[in-house]
Amino acid sequence: MKRGNNVGNAIRTTAAAVVEVDVDVVAVLVVVVVVVVVGVVVVVIDVVAVIVVVVEVVEVVALTVSVAIVVAIEVAVVAVVAVVAVVAAVAAAVVVVAVVVSAVGVVVAAVVGGGGVVDAVVIKVVVLQK
Repeated sequence: MKRGNNVGNAIRTTAAAVVEVDVDVVAVLVVVVVVVVVGVVVVVIDVVAVIVVVVEVVEVVALTVSVAIVVAIEVAVVAVVAVVAVVAAVAAAVVVVAVVVSAVGVVVAAVVGGGGVVDAVVIKVVVLQK
């Protein structure tokens, strides 16, 4: 009978050891799952941080490009206004020259005798003297 009792105790001990091993395996699995979940969360946070940085860089680049475009447009407008001002100044100078040339032409015509008024006055003076 002693052998039977010893065998029973051995089985109980083995069963207890198996249960103990099962509990340890479950604890290890829980720890592994927690570590994996925390790792995934950290990776997700890192990915989101990288996305945020990329978005910020894109915003800065877009802002820089838009400012450059606005500055280029403003420079172009200033250049066009400057060209228009130069053309207007040249046109005004041409008009002034034309007016001066016309005035000189009228004076020359009057003095030389090409004008009818001077001829009439000269003729009248000559007739009156005779």
